[in-house]
Amino acid sequence: MTRTARSGRRLAAVAATVAVLATAACSAPVQNKGDDGATGGSATSMLIAADNGSPTFDRNFNPYSSGKRNTTTYMYEPLVIINEMSGEETPWLSTGYEQPDAKTVVFTMRDGVKWSDGEPLTAEDVRYSFDLVKKHPEMDLKGVWSHLKSVEVDGTKVVAHLQTDDVPAAKIIAQQLIVPEHVWKDVKDPVTWTNEEPVGSGPYTLGEFTPNQYTLKKNETYWQADKVAVPELVQPAANSELDIVNNGYDWAYAFMSDVEDTWVKADPENNTYWFPAGAAISLIPNMTKAPYDDVNFRTGVAYALDKQVIADKAEQGYVGKASQTGLMLPNQGGILDESIPNQGYIDQDEAKALEYFEKAGYTKKGAQLVDSAGKPLKITITTPNGWSDWLQGVEQVKGQLTKIGIDVTVVQPQPAAYQKELRSGDFDMIMGTVGGSGQPYQDYNGLMGSEFRLPVGKTAAGNFGRFESKEADAALAELKSTTDEAKQLELTHQLEQITYEQLPMIALFYGGSWGLFSNKNFTGWPSEDDPYASPKTWDSTPLLILTHLKPAQG
Repeated sequence: MTRTARSGRRLAAVAATVAVLATAACSAPVQNKGDDGATGGSATSMLIAADNGSPTFDRNFNPYSSGKRNTTTYMYEPLVIINEMSGEETPWLSTGYEQPDAKTVVFTMRDGVKWSDGEPLTAEDVRYSFDLVKKHPEMDLKGVWSHLKSVEVDGTKVVAHLQTDDVPAAKIIAQQLIVPEHVWKDVKDPVTWTNEEPVGSGPYTLGEFTPNQYTLKKNETYWQADKVAVPELVQPAANSELDIVNNGYDWAYAFMSDVEDTWVKADPENNTYWFPAGAAISLIPNMTKAPYDDVNFRTGVAYALDKQVIADKAEQGYVGKASQTGLMLPNQGGILDESIPNQGYIDQDEAKALEYFEKAGYTKKGAQLVDSAGKPLKITITTPNGWSDWLQGVEQVKGQLTKIGIDVTVVQPQPAAYQKELRSGDFDMIMGTVGGSGQPYQDYNGLMGSEFRLPVGKTAAGNFGRFESKEADAALAELKSTTDEAKQLELTHQLEQITYEQLPMIALFYGGSWGLFSNKNFTGWPSEDDPYASPKTWDSTPLLILTHLKPAQG
């Protein structure tokens, strides 16, 4: 099967907010330079809020370091870029890949690609990059060697041999960032190396760097330089909400309260925004204990909640309620099983909720739901302290469940403790993110897969609710091994049905991706009408944006 898809970890909203608001200004941001004459813009730089100093920048451009500068991925490229909102693939350093069988992926390298120092990029560089992160597992940020057995070169082709039948692994492997062997082979300790003078294959090279601000310059020898309209990117260390609104930024990733009256009002003619849906923020029940292990109880909770009201309160109306299928809609609408009622949205229905609670053993007595012994139904919901949007959402959940007769307690551990409780299963019901990669196997396996189902107390990497379903395991196993695209869609539909009917999570609302754009100097930003990329400023999808923009005209 040939994959040559046409070109085309939700962060919590608070995390996005912190990324731009947490730092006091250290220096005044540089203004965009441009020609405001009647004939149109000829901007020479773009001011971005893609990175943030804490409070100043460390000069780290090691693409395999978790502490790298965000814009490192504007200089180092993958084999394929995946738009996580839709799952759409765009061949990049490779022209595509084939899967001759379920244990083999063959990438064909693109001709004419050079490193920024003029050396050619070859298939050997790709093999070297994979072997480098195998030798140093701390650098394997994509987890490619949890799937790979070996990588070899056959002329212009890179052949990846997998450990088992593992068709979805191709998408993970394809996102590996590639580095030049001739530069990295002499590095004594690549794990700690900060790569202060990066040599990459991407559209930009490092320009001036100071702790308070740095620039990226257009790579004039880039393999698709004709598609790069922005000659310089300017990244200040301080990117407060006030900076972004007042200082002529072109692109920022930032949650902004009352965006119309702040960002748009600052320049109504040019300033736009797009806040598309990301992963589903959900209630994850602990299915190792009652009553959370009862699907009737979980269904009762789902019908008791008005998810749109919760979404409006939590995310200020920027995003909507989430589908119980686990898909990000409308972006993944193309793989939605149309037989699922109402696209999987479960609307509030108190009568149905009480009907399912009765099946679970709880009936209404006065203002309370009680069990057969007359004991009131009490539940505890965990959410991280300080995550204000989630807290506002869970307070709505508490109010709505209280109204139907449930005694709800909300606990708010610090984020580190929250993560520990989430992964160890030390909760009754917990707020968490579900999906968001745009890749059905990864998303459903992380939600329901038996490989992640560990005893309570053990640290899990997925399936935090300890959901168990032989039907889901069988569908996941077949989805992992089949190369038949029609069968893949059929199996994805099965997993959507399981998620909708068995509720391994209770979907509430979509987390937002907070894209702020100005059309003053450059146009062609992603939007609801043209969702060719996520608006995020990190990882590889910004490459889709940076090769799509055009100079503003008139």
